[in-house]
Amino acid sequence: MSKKGKEKNKANKAKHTKLLNRKKNKLKSEKLNRKQRLKEIISLSKQKENRSGDHE
Repeated sequence: MSKKGKEKNKANKAKHTKLLNRKKNKLKSEKLNRKQRLKEIISLSKQKENRSGDHE
């Protein structure tokens, strides 16, 4: 027999899912930002190496 009235825990589950999704999205964006920063640093260091290598 099904329960009558308001469904139990539905609001809490929805909030929990929302928070977990927020956390996942935050981690993804931080990971992407890290990758982009590393790419920039690597490209800058390569440019510096090329410039210093040309002079010698």
